[in-house]
Amino acid sequence: MAEAADIQGTGPSPARRWLRRTIIVAVGAPLLAGLLQAPVTAAPAAPAEDGAGTRTIDVSLDTMTPTAPAEGDTVTVTGTVTNRGKKAVTDATVNLRVGPRMTSRSEIAQVTGRTGFRGDRDPAPLDDGPAVKIDRLGAGLSSDFSLSVPVADLGIEDEGVYQLGVSLNGQTSDRPYDRVLGIERTFLPYQPEATEKKTQLTYLWPLIGSAHVSAQTATDDQQTPVFEDDDLAAELRPGGRLDEMVALGKDLPVTWVVDPDLLASVDAMANGYRVKDGTTLDVPGRNQAVAERWLDALEKAVQGHKVVALPFADPDLASLAHRGRDVPGSLGHLQSATALAGMTVETVLHVEASTDFAWPADGAVDPSIVAVATSAGADKVIARSDSVRDDLAYTPTAARPLGNGSTTAVVSDALLSTAFEGDMVRAESSTLAVQEFLAQTLAITLEQPEDQRSIVVAPQRMPTVAQAHSMATALGGLSGRRWSQPSDLLAAAAAKPDPDASTTVPSSSRYPKRLRDRELPVQAFRDMKTTRDELNDFKVILTQSERVVTPFGNAINREMSTSWRGEARAAAIYRNNVLDYLQSLTNGVQLVDKSDLTLSGRSATIPVTVQNKLLQGVEHLKLRLTSGNKNRLELNGERYAELPVKVGGGHSQSVKFSASANVNGQVPMTAQLYTEDGTPYGQPMNFTVRVSEITPTVMLVIAGGVLLLVLAGVRMYSQRKRVAARNAEAEAAEAADGTERDEAAERDEGDAAADDAVPEPREDAPRERGSDGDEPVQPSDPTPDTGHESGDPSGPGEKVDR
Repeated sequence: MAEAADIQGTGPSPARRWLRRTIIVAVGAPLLAGLLQAPVTAAPAAPAEDGAGTRTIDVSLDTMTPTAPAEGDTVTVTGTVTNRGKKAVTDATVNLRVGPRMTSRSEIAQVTGRTGFRGDRDPAPLDDGPAVKIDRLGAGLSSDFSLSVPVADLGIEDEGVYQLGVSLNGQTSDRPYDRVLGIERTFLPYQPEATEKKTQLTYLWPLIGSAHVSAQTATDDQQTPVFEDDDLAAELRPGGRLDEMVALGKDLPVTWVVDPDLLASVDAMANGYRVKDGTTLDVPGRNQAVAERWLDALEKAVQGHKVVALPFADPDLASLAHRGRDVPGSLGHLQSATALAGMTVETVLHVEASTDFAWPADGAVDPSIVAVATSAGADKVIARSDSVRDDLAYTPTAARPLGNGSTTAVVSDALLSTAFEGDMVRAESSTLAVQEFLAQTLAITLEQPEDQRSIVVAPQRMPTVAQAHSMATALGGLSGRRWSQPSDLLAAAAAKPDPDASTTVPSSSRYPKRLRDRELPVQAFRDMKTTRDELNDFKVILTQSERVVTPFGNAINREMSTSWRGEARAAAIYRNNVLDYLQSLTNGVQLVDKSDLTLSGRSATIPVTVQNKLLQGVEHLKLRLTSGNKNRLELNGERYAELPVKVGGGHSQSVKFSASANVNGQVPMTAQLYTEDGTPYGQPMNFTVRVSEITPTVMLVIAGGVLLLVLAGVRMYSQRKRVAARNAEAEAAEAADGTERDEAAERDEGDAAADDAVPEPREDAPRERGSDGDEPVQPSDPTPDTGHESGDPSGPGEKVDR
């Protein structure tokens, strides 16, 4: 956005103006001594920039075509002027200003940072150049303009980079005289003929995304992946970020730099996927066709191009070096991610990818980052020139040995790499960025036109749609190949190094604080270690461990992704989700809670149930039952006993231990699962066994009571038999004497009734105790039933006997 200064700027063409200044200096020199002898009253100096004027008119340059004009072309600049002041502007004119020629990259940077109009640095409007008249521009109003001029009328003759400015001259009611009220500057790269030595330019085209796939999979044989969300589909649809990257990149001379995790995620979508619905459930994904279309387009786009595969999920090398290196096992993730990279790209895109390159965030390196980056096999590091700095007057070739020479640093150009990081949605922002990019590339070539050099551009990892379009426009401006020619990253890494280029790895103290503050915290790597350790304990008991190891291994790699920079809360949520799901699986193999037991007798069997809620079997487990008091209760003669466990998916197994009781009382028991290497698995299960042994004295009393009951039964049987005999005799005598028979019968029945009512006492019969304090004896009480042996899980008050 341009700002204005309160200095009028009119005059001849740039070449004529510089000639006049030379003549004036030459003619005025002899007069200088005489002038110094007379007293002089100093005139007030005109301000370099008028603060009030800079807030008046905003000049916006929306388009410039062609971006790199050649001889015979016509340059057209379009845009808008907007009155930001509080007063109307009258008698305004929009002019085009060209010049001077810039001889270095630093001059270009200075012009970029300039705001208001500077009469001593900005050129005058073109003589007889195009102009747009605006009679009146009210406060807050805008007006469009279009200025066209043939290259031959620009007043430029030599090849090089020229400043091109569009200004508005006018007046306001409070200051009714003509002055510059606003200006915007850009650059005009002019190279009418091809240079003898063209700069080799490598442009990286990144296809990198954020993590979307969870560690969870469906229960089918295909292990359908479950996504955290369906946001990736929006980037794959026509007009989405990743779709535009593919559509633009297929026609550009670029090196594709891809994150294999992105390819794997889209491939998973194309083969059917599920999405979490915000609850404990997941639903089928709906964008399978979108993923299929994007993969097909990408596979065609990369044909004939070099492809570089980053380690799986694009791990944050700086975070790993600064925060995770001291956490055991962290470097192992980088090695597995690197090993997975090439295979994934080849499987999905059917092309061979290079896996020799490491790309730290923003190309910033220090000794620890280089050490970590090369620990997994990469021998080339993509750095940046604001990290590996060259104290040279020109831009050297990107490749050079780093440190001891075993690692090659490919140092990308910082100005070119960051050219499109801003908001490119506004047409003006994009136009200015494109023109500066082209100007910088031409300036690099003209720094040492006799030497061919190789430069690399490594833009931001995830460009927006607008940024990608601006990048493509800039590369299109180089299509004439008048001062540069495209190359690829592999060729750039193999280029002959400049002997004067820096090969020193910057110290850790020079690592930018703004980047360090965005790194993953140490706790993130500790969380990863916790997940990894639990996964290692879990996988050894599974009959199909690959169904768990692969999705969780990939999820741990995603936890280390560079895409989490600046997203600390989202990164923590993702890590917690992964660990929670793993623990829900490990808890699927557990001991069933057991109630307290009663053991009647000296020996018994104690069952403990192992439940497997998983869909696959578990093995290589041992169940250990430990007695809390060996003197009271032993297990196979020892304090504890172990038995192997093997349970099918969705089943339970009752493991039975033989126990021997020595002394009555309560014994605490502990059951614990172990892996074969002795690592505890899951939580222990505690219960109590009550030992209640039956002594010989008690058995004798019970036997005596049973004998009394038998004898009483025998006596009752004898009495009933005698009564039956007497009745038979009475019936026989009844025929002789009816009266006597009746009396005899009554007498006999009376005797029998008396015998039944008062049984004859016996010495061994139980007797009711008196009031001497003894408890009454109740021989009719039933004998306690201890139940039969059962292997089923025990219920409340379960008894275990012989």
